Amino acid sequence: MKLSQYKFNLPPDLIAKFPQENRDESRLMIINRKKGTIEHKVFNQIIDYVDEGDVFVFNNTKVFPARLYGNKEKTGAQIEVFLLRELNKEQRLWDVLVDPARKIRIGNKLYFGDDDLLVAEVIDNTTSRGRTLRFLFDGTYDEFKETLYRLGETPLPKFIRRDVMPEDKERYQTIYAKHEGAVAAPTAGLHFSRELMKRLEIKGAVFAEITLHVGLGNFRTVDVEDLTKHKMDSEQIVIPDDAVNIVNCAKENKRKVCAVGTTVLRTLESSVSTNGRLKPYTGWTNKFIFPPYDFSIPDMMVTNFHLPLSTLLMMVSAFAGYDLLFEAYKVAIEEKYRFGTYGDAMLII
Repeated sequence: MKLSQYKFNLPPDLIAKFPQENRDESRLMIINRKKGTIEHKVFNQIIDYVDEGDVFVFNNTKVFPARLYGNKEKTGAQIEVFLLRELNKEQRLWDVLVDPARKIRIGNKLYFGDDDLLVAEVIDNTTSRGRTLRFLFDGTYDEFKETLYRLGETPLPKFIRRDVMPEDKERYQTIYAKHEGAVAAPTAGLHFSRELMKRLEIKGAVFAEITLHVGLGNFRTVDVEDLTKHKMDSEQIVIPDDAVNIVNCAKENKRKVCAVGTTVLRTLESSVSTNGRLKPYTGWTNKFIFPPYDFSIPDMMVTNFHLPLSTLLMMVSAFAGYDLLFEAYKVAIEEKYRFGTYGDAMLII
């Protein structure tokens, strides 16, 4: 597959700026791969496609307030710092992206908050855009983390062209988020409400949880026409024993396994045994899925409508089938479905 095959004309007004008032009332497009059909539903009707014993696999990562605004010493120039991951707890070292990158050099100090509450020193240029910062803070680690997160902002993707609002703190988080470490929400999970989860449970659906701490690799542009040459950023994953047991039991009993989102899809396919069963794993994955690809674990998936040329779109096309997915996207644009993080969803069966 080539990069140019993932280009399509998306009207900007179809990129959702705000979430639906109720999580489970987004629109839901049903794509049936065997029949080649496309149906239109509301998200809470997903229950009609679930049988007793079917498994939903959720990504329980939790988004932290990763975007900071500070000022550079001497010039006072405003600098945006995007926290990627903590490198060393004791030394307060963080991997970050800075914007504008060209203005930052090793040794520069950055100041955050009123009265320069937090100070950081640039100690390394790790990539063309990335940096390593050491935060200079006298208090305890808990006090430092509390200060850092109080100054931080909910890291909505840049394509949502508006200011962050107080309600984003709750809505840009799944209801089952547990393990902090993501700089972007696993967006397919944003559609699940507590009421819907309870109804699914009553119907006999089984839930399993894995963790993938979503990094900025999700939004990084693909710069090569030949997709085999694209390198995904590594992201940290955990597949615990209980999730493995639930998923493998479902496979053995011919029940369906539904991956809730591309992050779950990648995680499940990152640790598969030779006989097509899920294996426990803690580590990193840089798995990049695009057509053609034979899936071992999931039989269904929930996903949002993705932007042109994105790796997420490529991954979903491998699951749905390229032609059927692009037919569905054409229909979605005609029917004015909402795209992106706060947009509508599709269920691929």
